[in-house]
Amino acid sequence: MSESAEEQHPTRIKAVLIAGGVWHDIDFARLELLKLLAEDERVRTRVFENYGTIEALESADILITYTCDVTPSLKAQEALRNWLDKGGRWYALHGTNSVLRLLSDGPDAGLWDAPRWAPLFMDMLGSQFISHPPIVPYTVTVADPAHPLVEGVAPFETTDEQYHLECHGDLHVLLETTCTEEGTGFVEAKDAPGKHPVFYIKQHGKGAVLYLTLGHCRGHYDLQPLLDWWPSVDRCAWDLPVFYDLLRRGLGWLKEGK
Repeated sequence: MSESAEEQHPTRIKAVLIAGGVWHDIDFARLELLKLLAEDERVRTRVFENYGTIEALESADILITYTCDVTPSLKAQEALRNWLDKGGRWYALHGTNSVLRLLSDGPDAGLWDAPRWAPLFMDMLGSQFISHPPIVPYTVTVADPAHPLVEGVAPFETTDEQYHLECHGDLHVLLETTCTEEGTGFVEAKDAPGKHPVFYIKQHGKGAVLYLTLGHCRGHYDLQPLLDWWPSVDRCAWDLPVFYDLLRRGLGWLKEGK
């Protein structure tokens, strides 16, 4: 094969998708994200439930995560930090920034806590999940309408977990929401009201993290062992065309320059 013929071949993009954790329909989210990644034949994806395979993280061109209460080891966090600094791009979704512990004794028994056990991880992501109010409709507004990732996106209503975040560092906020109610069932619930990012970019050296808090999903079996059967199948923002638009735009952002 001639050199000119080889040059015509599109360059392979090595993707890592981490989809795992608790209290969510991870099977559904994993499949939907793989479908979107498969829309580009250049993308070849390795799939994991956690951050344990550091070699895969270090060799990836792009990273996508949909997790809940999945925290990398310190070694994996340091590998991620170095990967970002060198130019890696990471699209982090929904509960990626969560650390959750259910308190079983003391005055806060029965409440969920968000312990600050992974400061390096949360600094990379730009935020840590603290609480959310009941899942009811709320409005998402556009913070930077000129940015290509949200250009042409109108304010929209979604029924999803409205994240109360503790933010870290300089965030370029693209979408945001105003929370008017306290969180429910969380230790720091009273701090929830106020304006919170929904979609933002955080730069790291030559790389960056793009974070989108939307995308809760839950099936009948996803609260085990706390609850044997959840009566409904919840898809939340996954039911909205604008959510898939944001996912596709984010995946396009990941691949820029690859």
